[in-house]
Amino acid sequence: MQVEHHDLAHEFPELKDRIHELKTSDAHFHKQFERYDELTKEIERLEKLDEPVTDEHMEELKKERLAVKDELYGMLKG
Repeated sequence: MQVEHHDLAHEFPELKDRIHELKTSDAHFHKQFERYDELTKEIERLEKLDEPVTDEHMEELKKERLAVKDELYGMLKG
């Protein structure tokens, strides 16, 4: 199965420098960045290995990742 990669730099390539800046200067951003990365890796692992997982669980992971992504984007643009 082809798995699309969703790391933050891939999602917002135009904000790559700002991402790096906030990762090193803002503890909350860094924590949320790490959470986004963890969620992305877990989702990609489940998709790649085609592991048995309920649709509800996968949807919850994706919803949480989206909420974290929205928060990070707000911080990047703020």
